[in-house]
Amino acid sequence: MKKVEERTCILRRFAACFADYRSADRVEHPLVDLVAQRVYGLALGYEDLNDHDELRRDPMLAVILGKDDPQGQRRRRVRDRGKALAGKSTLNRLELTPADFDPDHPWPTSPVPGGGENQGEETPAQVPPRQYKKIVMDPESIDRLLVDVFLEAHAEAPQRIILDLDATDDPLHGNQEGRFFHGYYKGYCYLPLYIFCGEHLLCARLQMANIDASADSVPEVARIVAHIRAYWPAVQIVLRADSGFCREALMAWCESQGVHYVFGVAQNTRLNQEIETELAEAAQIHEQTRQAARVFKEFLYKTKDSWSRERRVVAKAEHLDKGANPRFVVTSLSAEEWPAQTLYEDLYCGRGEMENRIKEQQLYLFADRTSTHKMWSNQLRLYWSSMAYVVLQALRRLGLEGTEMAKAQCQTIRLKLLKIGAQVRVTVRKVWISLASGYPYAALFARVMDNLAGAIPLRC
Repeated sequence: MKKVEERTCILRRFAACFADYRSADRVEHPLVDLVAQRVYGLALGYEDLNDHDELRRDPMLAVILGKDDPQGQRRRRVRDRGKALAGKSTLNRLELTPADFDPDHPWPTSPVPGGGENQGEETPAQVPPRQYKKIVMDPESIDRLLVDVFLEAHAEAPQRIILDLDATDDPLHGNQEGRFFHGYYKGYCYLPLYIFCGEHLLCARLQMANIDASADSVPEVARIVAHIRAYWPAVQIVLRADSGFCREALMAWCESQGVHYVFGVAQNTRLNQEIETELAEAAQIHEQTRQAARVFKEFLYKTKDSWSRERRVVAKAEHLDKGANPRFVVTSLSAEEWPAQTLYEDLYCGRGEMENRIKEQQLYLFADRTSTHKMWSNQLRLYWSSMAYVVLQALRRLGLEGTEMAKAQCQTIRLKLLKIGAQVRVTVRKVWISLASGYPYAALFARVMDNLAGAIPLRC
């Protein structure tokens, strides 16, 4: 992971998305070290801040961060010696400073109770101080960084890119800000919006669960498309999503901006009536072959009220052992370029791969650890997880290319290449690492190191 950072400077640029108002003469752990330690901890499988009370003694993590004293023997305070890295309390300050923090007025204000001439004056003694909460994130800069990393991963502009949109549930078990009950997921949750392009994460936006999944999709897509077109003005952009994003606002925006789309459409009586003949044909084929049968049809369709115009709809009339299984998608792509069956099977069904990427982040990189009270700090936790994914995806793209693990998920990469047994010996000049002679992936490990060491840095 250190080699990946040397090539890409992802975490150094991520740290630049924060403003550090701490007193420089009192700082032992630079901001970039705090940010990298938090992200590396998630990438290595340590989801809680409490884990860092042990990790701060880890000489290998200190080496990754570039510490010249990996055992922490030269720390200022005696009680900190032997602990080269930051503990949970220091790291926790990253998540406590609100976005409206004013370095010139570090104490929150509280109005004097009651009336009189002093009402409304600042009374810092009545509220907790913020003198230890002085690291502020800039969400807009982080959002831009995600797209920048995606753009830098391409040596030249592609002809077409597909942006996948999806929202998923993030279950909540406390009284977090923005907590609402979601009828579909049958529980209290957030509803984060993810946008991917292939394996590249472009957006991770925490949303409340009392809104439509697509509610914030237009501004997020507009921001990303503008950023991409600034670098690749001629690229064809296609949006792909399930029926939760089949909304007039998003489709109309795409049509006005020259962006194509293919979205699922929820079934209704009118749509099913359009393919009654095809459903009967599929049922007959299934009866004869005892195999799943599909018949495709396309037609122009407009809803009664919600759509402003007719649009091309592709229908899949399918019959399975359990019965009819009709599906519909709406698209702006032409029939000449994308015939009905090809559009559905090769283009629309490819969105299932995005769900694997979301599972990677939710299950293996702990994007669901949104347990702080404030929503903005939970958004920051989602950013931590997102950057852990970006780092591991860069490792997969740069280090594992051409190997048997080129498509491995984050958990597999972690177990086979990152969290492995080794003997670590620290001397005056070097840190010696001895892998076990029986390590089964030694050849793969060496090849990954060669891939990372032999290339020219991409960014810094």
